[in-house]
Amino acid sequence: MSMAGNLRKVTSLGRVGGLRKVARLARRRPRVDLSHPARSPLGSSVVNCVTYREGVRVPGGSDLVDTVEKVRKSRDGFVWLGLHEPTDQEFAGIAELFDLHPLAVEDAVEAHQRPKLERYGDTLFAVFKTVCYVEHEQLTATSEVVNTGEIMVFVGEEFVITVRHGMHGSLGPLREELESDSRQLAKGPAAVLHAIADHVVDDYLHVTDQVQADIDQVETDVFAENGARADPGRIYQMKRELLELKRAVAPLAGPLDDLATRPSRVVGPEIQAYFRDVLDHLMRAKEQIASFDELLNSILQAHLAQVTVAQNEDMRKITAWAAVIAVPTMVCGVYGMNFDHMPELHWRFGYPLVIGVISVACLVLYRGFRRNGWL
Repeated sequence: MSMAGNLRKVTSLGRVGGLRKVARLARRRPRVDLSHPARSPLGSSVVNCVTYREGVRVPGGSDLVDTVEKVRKSRDGFVWLGLHEPTDQEFAGIAELFDLHPLAVEDAVEAHQRPKLERYGDTLFAVFKTVCYVEHEQLTATSEVVNTGEIMVFVGEEFVITVRHGMHGSLGPLREELESDSRQLAKGPAAVLHAIADHVVDDYLHVTDQVQADIDQVETDVFAENGARADPGRIYQMKRELLELKRAVAPLAGPLDDLATRPSRVVGPEIQAYFRDVLDHLMRAKEQIASFDELLNSILQAHLAQVTVAQNEDMRKITAWAAVIAVPTMVCGVYGMNFDHMPELHWRFGYPLVIGVISVACLVLYRGFRRNGWL
């Protein structure tokens, strides 16, 4: 059986049997290359598995278990294993091979976690929320603006395991970029963790710039000539999408501050300086989102004020026309009563006089309301 079958066997093993079964399988199986550049045949959830020494990808490969054992013995280099939405069965053997904490494994498989950083001995477990902007021709009350996913990262002294959830946030381009900078990659697994954090936060800034364009469009429409007739549902939809973005960005400040200030065996002082730079970018994105939220609140209040003003104007017009119509209604109502003895009832010029009085009264009322801005 090839390495593909071997690693599928590793991912299918539970806690029963332990590393001895895995090691026995490894000794029996022929060896294949771990450095397959595309989506690897190593298993349904395994995207790639590569060994790095001194910042350089090891071109040859052996099976996963022997590779990990060699790296642990030599303390030279590390293994980067990438997974996409693994199941419990697929991840169980890997978790046992790398001695991952059960609570972290559960979070990595289940997903839908809040951004966080946890320490289990010498292993770090970080959760990042990834975001992407959903393109749309026109913003409506049901438009999806922000789509989110997750990246979980296990970091030890000799390994990095990334677990990705969602259809975006691929780490393939990031891996290629890191491999082109061997000096940075030579700093170990912490350099990979920094690169992932930097990549995620850069996406935050990119998405916030695109969201700003949507908010600017909403603001322009609201303050246009017929802004009172603009759909308020778009404003609420933008606030909902902004809340989704805020849930991804805001909780990450604590974990990045921890990585930037709290020393550990995995993250050295040299890498901590890079995390401080990422934290600075994150705070910029966080401040932009807060300002967007305040701006949307102001736009919504302005829109409601415009609607109120428009309603008042309509009521004034209706009231003014009702007052103008009330004059002929009153006169006609009086002369419509069936009495024989009424003033000027049989006068020859009575009808023209009444029509003239009605017309003059209506004209005076109309000009008065027009002068006061009611009509």
